[in-house]
Amino acid sequence: MLHRLKYTLKKSMKSFFTRLFSDNNNINEKSIIGFSSFVVMVIIAIINTYTAYKNIDFQIHEYVYESFLIMALGSLGIGSVDKYITRKTTSKENNIDNNTEELG
Repeated sequence: MLHRLKYTLKKSMKSFFTRLFSDNNNINEKSIIGFSSFVVMVIIAIINTYTAYKNIDFQIHEYVYESFLIMALGSLGIGSVDKYITRKTTSKENNIDNNTEELG
C-alpha cells in the first residue's frame, strides 16, 4: 500500500513539474514562488520561537528574512495585480466588441 502511494505521489509530482516548465501551462509560477517564500518565513518564525523558548542562541540575519518577505509580498502582489489588469483589459475588449457589433 505504501509503495503504491509513493509511486502515485512520484508520478503526480513528475507531471506537475513537467507542466510547470512547459511553455503552455495554466500554473501561475509567481504564486508558487510567493507561497514557497511564505512557507519559509513561517518555518523561520517557528524555529525562532522554539529556540527562544529553549534559550538556544539561534540568529537569523535580518537580510535573509527580509529577502523572503520581499519575495513573498512581491510575488503574491504581482499575481494579484496581474489578475486585476487581465480582468480589466478583458472587460474593455468585450465592451469594444459589443460597441462594434451595435455600430455594424
